[in-house]
Amino acid sequence: MSTGTAPAPAGKREQSGSIAGESALSRLARSPEVGVVVACVLLFTGLAIAKPAFAGAVNLQNMGADLAQYGVIAIGESLVILTGGIDLSVGALLGLSVVLAAWFNVKAGMPAGLAILCTLALTGLVGWVHGLAVTKLAMPPFVTTLVTYTVAQGASLAITSGIPVVGISSLFGDLSQTFVAQVPLPAALFTVIAIAAWFFLERTYAGRQVYAVGGNKEAARLAGIRGDRRIIAMYVTSSLLAGFGGVLVAGRMGVGSPTVGVGWELSAIAAAVIGGVSLVGGQGRILGIVAGAVLLELINDGMIALAVNADYTNIVLGVVLGLAILADRLRARRLSRRG
Repeated sequence: MSTGTAPAPAGKREQSGSIAGESALSRLARSPEVGVVVACVLLFTGLAIAKPAFAGAVNLQNMGADLAQYGVIAIGESLVILTGGIDLSVGALLGLSVVLAAWFNVKAGMPAGLAILCTLALTGLVGWVHGLAVTKLAMPPFVTTLVTYTVAQGASLAITSGIPVVGISSLFGDLSQTFVAQVPLPAALFTVIAIAAWFFLERTYAGRQVYAVGGNKEAARLAGIRGDRRIIAMYVTSSLLAGFGGVLVAGRMGVGSPTVGVGWELSAIAAAVIGGVSLVGGQGRILGIVAGAVLLELINDGMIALAVNADYTNIVLGVVLGLAILADRLRARRLSRRG
């Protein structure tokens, strides 16, 4: 089957339309991610001044490990949003992965490596079902993944009877608590995943097809792009990353807790939208997504450092998400007026 030329990412389209001779600094200032990056720098600087220990090596290492947990599911969530969909199941699926990995290892007696592979295989299967339901059955992504969200939370409690699974292999801890040149291994793995996602989206033909499908599915179809394949692949990737995040969490906690992951899908969506990913699909870049995840981690950790009551965390997260959605709508309106 012939394939047409997939349009470039929205960010690049904007850049290609820039005035000839415009300086690199001007183009950088016009990029949608610069505001988030600047916000990260200002917030970090302010917190470091208010609490010098915030910028200490130990705190930075803890933040790096936390960021990896949220960041991997944020990247997966963003890939789905780029296709014009949404995945509400990533938090619950991450929690179920924590339980499954521990159960396979402790209750089923599997070696840790095999337990991890089985967990990832199951989460990948869930993503494949999501993709088929959205593309072949035309089910709304919101409804499809909300079903999984509910089932996954119930399954976590049913498998464990609400009691954490203890006695998991030390391999989980080695994966989550090892340091590479003073950098937590989860943070290094998150960096590798982010670079791989960036390369896929911005340096491969298939990645550009993802933007094309999310920007205008009918136009992509007429251009010969197999949109269903791209959509299914992004749902599978999102679920796999949720499963991988669950493995990291299991290793960090040392138990298979059934209460992990509740509400994490909101953080993943917030990181994507804050980073410039449009909720209608087709727009957004990995740099912005990573910056959005970093900003959320700075907010969460900063509130802890400033001893702000934890009850206010979700309020702040909700306000930030609301502002990001508002900015997304304003940006979409501005682009629409430009034609």
